[in-house]
Amino acid sequence: MRFERESVGVVLPACCFTPIDHRVEVRAVTRRCFGLDVHREFAQVAIWQDGLVRQAGQIAMTPEALRVFADSLAPSDEVALEATGNTHAIVRALQGRVARVVVANPQKTRAIAEAKVKTDKVDAEILAQLLAADYLPAVWVADEDTQARRRQVARRAHIVRQRTRLKNQVQSILHRNLIPRCPAADLFGIKGRRWLAEQELPADERQAVRALLRQLDFHGQELRLIDSELARVALRCADTKRLMTIPGVDVAVAMSITAAVGDFSRFSSPNKLVRYLGLNPRVKQSGDQPAAHGRIAKQGRAHARGMLVEAAWVAVKTPGPLRAFYERVRSRRGMQIAVVATARKLAVLCWHMITRGEDYAFARPSLTAKKLRALELKAGMPARRGQKGTASGYSLKDVRTREKALAEQAERAYTQMVADWQAKAPANRNVGVAAANGARLSRPSDGATAARQDTAPDPALRSGVDHAHSAA
Repeated sequence: MRFERESVGVVLPACCFTPIDHRVEVRAVTRRCFGLDVHREFAQVAIWQDGLVRQAGQIAMTPEALRVFADSLAPSDEVALEATGNTHAIVRALQGRVARVVVANPQKTRAIAEAKVKTDKVDAEILAQLLAADYLPAVWVADEDTQARRRQVARRAHIVRQRTRLKNQVQSILHRNLIPRCPAADLFGIKGRRWLAEQELPADERQAVRALLRQLDFHGQELRLIDSELARVALRCADTKRLMTIPGVDVAVAMSITAAVGDFSRFSSPNKLVRYLGLNPRVKQSGDQPAAHGRIAKQGRAHARGMLVEAAWVAVKTPGPLRAFYERVRSRRGMQIAVVATARKLAVLCWHMITRGEDYAFARPSLTAKKLRALELKAGMPARRGQKGTASGYSLKDVRTREKALAEQAERAYTQMVADWQAKAPANRNVGVAAANGARLSRPSDGATAARQDTAPDPALRSGVDHAHSAA
């Protein structure tokens, strides 16, 4: 480790470190804020104390060096660093040794991102100064279980991408050699591989196909292992099983959402969760002009956002209020915008379900039981062949028909509720006030136009329950 002259009493090498009493006494009377500009091999340290900032050299990014650095800190010290790949390991080493460890959001630390002179020392100084002024945009630090779940979900997503890449390479070889499409439903199934082996290909292309299939089999085995691990984790997570009551949400989607969000209670409203996932529209407003809404922000965890969109594609094909909501938006804005709006609705729905501790109001019990039973089998629980289990109802056509009829009734109730909306004039007709608050301008309209309003009663999906009961 390298140090400057003023940093000798702050960061001590392992061979020279000894706890001394006067160091603790001095630190107890003054507040000190440390700024760490973290890199792969080292971190630049700056210290704010009594309104002055000084450099304290560099520390190596190794467990031993971090332990020495943590031992040299006082319990009243504060540390700030930006979120990066090894942030959580640094936080684990420092937590409990200092008053607080603040992880800053790099995208919101504009004093660093937009600085004309940007060096490691300058970045560390700015972090220390912002921490001392309590003006550092901090991010939530997940616990160990959430971090492990995020790593498992990320590993599964990587394996799925690798499998997709390998399949695309096989398809490109067939396309390059004018091979027609496989008559089997799955090219990489038993029938598809038998057909693939009969095709005439050059010797090098045939060897490439065989190599790609071997890699595909390997990644398939790895995918089964990670799915089994995630299934065992999901069976112990009540939030994951609750989210699986939504049509279109399976264990992969539910685990992605719970791993990305962690503690749902840290969001005071569903709109904050939507902004965290990057599903909120961009808004630009200035002066007396009304707010202009653009495309979604796409900030936050991209994988969870993508999984919500994938779940929305399935949900809009299933009878229920979500499909009615999708059709209403699609008639005005098109298919792509409608499915993203449905994904946003799913995020809002997830927040309400978890914070209230309720299952989906329009869940299909037999489908949910089938999902949970498949989850148990994937986790390695023994099969009970020949015995009537909890998921047996889904195999009965009458049960599926009754549940589908109830879902269609809820869909009609939601459609009728939207058609009955009455547009209301703004309480304050001062356009400037509405524009300054970023509100959309609303004007009176008849029932046909009211069905195309952008705002809905809260909650939108659960309000159809009363309509469904009254219609029954």
